[in-house]
Amino acid sequence: MVQGHRITVEQGTQHVRVEHGGQAVAESTRPLLLRETGCPVRYYLPAEDVRTDLLTPSDTHTYCPFKGTASYWSLPDAADTVWGYPDPKPAVASIKDHFCFYEAREIPAA
Repeated sequence: MVQGHRITVEQGTQHVRVEHGGQAVAESTRPLLLRETGCPVRYYLPAEDVRTDLLTPSDTHTYCPFKGTASYWSLPDAADTVWGYPDPKPAVASIKDHFCFYEAREIPAA
């Protein structure tokens, strides 16, 4: 790790929902919360809670020295808005088989 840079991943219980174009793309009550220095908290949702039939694989890949190589997916009319780490670094191994979305939001408890 770079001095001062930190990543933590913890199991959450928040109700998280992702909508795009008026339809639910993902919904989960078991998100992983990834906190990284200088970045907003990101919700990583299990693949079982994601409408993967709506995702189109992208040719885009990015590299993070802390998490590894990210793969991207697109939603209709929204390129590269979903990402995941198929082979994450050991420090964040739990995010494997999870998807992250720019449009995720927490649903307040009733």
